[in-house]
Amino acid sequence: MGRVAIVTGGSRGIGASISKALKAAGHEVAATYGGNDEAAKAFTDETGIRTFKFDVGDYDACKSGIAEVEEAMGPVEILINNAGITRDAPFHKMTPDQWKAVIDTNLTGVFNMTHNVWTGMRDRSFGRIVTISSINGQKGQFGQANYSAAKAGDIGFTKALAQEGAKKGITVNVVSPGYIATDMVMAVPEKVREQIVAQIPVGRLGEPDEIARCVAFLVSDDAGFITGATLSANGGQYLS
Repeated sequence: MGRVAIVTGGSRGIGASISKALKAAGHEVAATYGGNDEAAKAFTDETGIRTFKFDVGDYDACKSGIAEVEEAMGPVEILINNAGITRDAPFHKMTPDQWKAVIDTNLTGVFNMTHNVWTGMRDRSFGRIVTISSINGQKGQFGQANYSAAKAGDIGFTKALAQEGAKKGITVNVVSPGYIATDMVMAVPEKVREQIVAQIPVGRLGEPDEIARCVAFLVSDDAGFITGATLSANGGQYLS
């Protein structure tokens, strides 16, 4: 059964793969983006998936953006919190602005989006929420105190909210990717990529489509008994 799905940061990288996978599963997908109009247009031209521009770190922008999606497509029954940024620096050099930017997008953005669909999901007694965390939210990472804190917070948020949504037919889960062959990772110098791959037991980077398939399963009817879970997709690099 096709449902209306929002994928934040859904026009590039892992988000684009998730958007396409949900469309292939029969859902009507709205992909949000924060700033790259050219990439969003190219994505829509390629896939036919509509894009909507707003900042997930701004509560009111999320409220009006979701209202725009629902007016155009119908009630949102699936939310994928994928949008994320990095502002890496060793902690002694990290600025308050670097901290705030990452927390606002990667953690507060999850609250902003989820809070604005939650009442509707409760009223309809159905919802699927999946948040994309990170291996570095599970194990931490040098130079990413802000990012690791936000991504760990996403996991805690999910565990709490899953308990509130369960009796209302809403499942809330996390997919926690390891190192994935996105444009951002592939832009890292080859020597550094080799060092990363050396730490991954399966001996390779993950593919965006592999993360997308995890998400597609968690929003399906087959996953109705799974909530509050963290699905680690990291090639065995970190076991929890």
